[in-house]
Amino acid sequence: MSLSATARIVAEADGTLPVLIGDGPLALRRTRTTGPYTRVTVVGAMSAPLGGDRLAIESEVRDGARLLVDSSAATVALPGRSAEPATYDVRLTVGADAVLRWLPEQLVCAHGSDLVMRTTVELAPTARLVLREEQILGRHGEEPGTLLSRLTVHRAGRPLLDQEVAYGPGAPAGWDGGAVLAGHRSVGQLLVVDPGFDEKPVESRLLAENAVLAPLAGPGALVTVVAPDALRLRRVLDEALGILAPA
Repeated sequence: MSLSATARIVAEADGTLPVLIGDGPLALRRTRTTGPYTRVTVVGAMSAPLGGDRLAIESEVRDGARLLVDSSAATVALPGRSAEPATYDVRLTVGADAVLRWLPEQLVCAHGSDLVMRTTVELAPTARLVLREEQILGRHGEEPGTLLSRLTVHRAGRPLLDQEVAYGPGAPAGWDGGAVLAGHRSVGQLLVVDPGFDEKPVESRLLAENAVLAPLAGPGALVTVVAPDALRLRRVLDEALGILAPA
């Protein structure tokens, strides 16, 4: 039987969380932090997403609030009884002078899984965002599952970034070729949106082998990395985070 679940977070400028509602496999916990952020950790309460599941997380960071969202472990997409793909929707809203650091652990697409993941972000003109995505195609020694992932970001109601990628046996031909993954199984990106980039935009450059930092047409920067394993992927993304948006 397929599962439907939606978790919700609302953060206020005074550090309170008037809404912190977990659902199904998506348990939410307020956790300690030494920095200026209110921190919420997503804790997986059961195996999910499986084929046919419909999962979602909604996070609203209200004006002036600072929120850090991470997770306690990797999310593993698994095959299920349903032939339908699983869906995982992340919907983020960041208000005026608010900051969101969205830093979950990796998404692992196990062999036989089929997942559609959509992340949509709405930013106020003075909002700041740090968003990390890490996708591991297959567990150790196995073939990957199928993943379709789309990231859409609007700032002040206007598009800032809209991109879609597809990997695995259900993806269009060429996903594993030299122009895309070139045989690698770990891919990720770091998106940083900061109004300060309007005055001092970042410059395009290589950060490491198969890792590129590029400015966006707006106050944003995108780091894209392809790596042979999850450890190398995280190392490069952590270096990029230290350059673009240290805590």
